[in-house]
This record gives sequence, C-alpha cells and structure tokens, in this order.
Amino acid sequence: MHLGTWEILLILVLALVLFGGGKLAGVGKALGKSIKDFKNEVKDDTAEKKDPPDDQEKA
Repeated sequence: MHLGTWEILLILVLALVLFGGGKLAGVGKALGKSIKDFKNEVKDDTAEKKDPPDDQEKA
C-alpha cells in the first residue's frame, strides 16, 4: 500500500480539523521526545552489550 501526496495531505488536514493546532503541536512534541528517548535507550543498550560491566571478577 502506497500513500501519495494527496492522501497524506488529506490525512493531515483531517487531523488538524479533528484535534486543532494546539493539540497537534503537543502530540508532535510528545512523539518527538518519545522517539528521541527510544533511540537513546537503544544506543545505551548496545553500548552495554559491547562493554561488559567492570564489577564482574575475571577468572
């Protein structure tokens, strides 16, 4: 399924009518923060897998 320019524009206009400008700005801000937090957590998790914790004793 492929969305063209007109379909995306129609969805954006409907969202603006349903939620209003103020709500959409808040939703966009919250979505951006969520994506940023998710990326940071994934990056931190992969760094922990590469570097083992220092508190483990070596045998």
